[in-house]
Amino acid sequence: MYKILVPLFALIATSALAGDLDKRQVLTITESQRLHVIEEMGALLSGTQNILAALSMSDMAAVNQYASSLGMNMTIKTEDYLKGVLPKEFMQLGISIHQDFDKIAADALAIKDRKHTLQQISESMSKCVACHATYQIRTVKTSLKPASKSNHHEH
Repeated sequence: MYKILVPLFALIATSALAGDLDKRQVLTITESQRLHVIEEMGALLSGTQNILAALSMSDMAAVNQYASSLGMNMTIKTEDYLKGVLPKEFMQLGISIHQDFDKIAADALAIKDRKHTLQQISESMSKCVACHATYQIRTVKTSLKPASKSNHHEH
């Protein structure tokens, strides 16, 4: 029993300590706004996986199709819904990722070079990593009162 409890308590203590040490900028949004952001991030992640699978089969037409679906056309819903709620820098980073996918889509057909596309994806993914290293999301009730430390956060 002791061998089970010690690692469990260590995990709980580490998790609590990690939350206090999280120095990322807090983005305080409502639960519905958080779901919107998470849905978009999930689509970007899933789409990137689809692009990589298509690249592994040298299917540049599929790369174009998947990348196009992640481009600027994807932002139409999000831009108006979250403008003014999220920091300008966060929104600009997101827009630049969508622009990257438009470029990936165009180059997939024009250049048809898998290494070039992989380099583009790597550069775009570095923006995802930077965003996740910079921001954390905390939710509040619909009233948009500032989040307390006990609120659940994700990102």
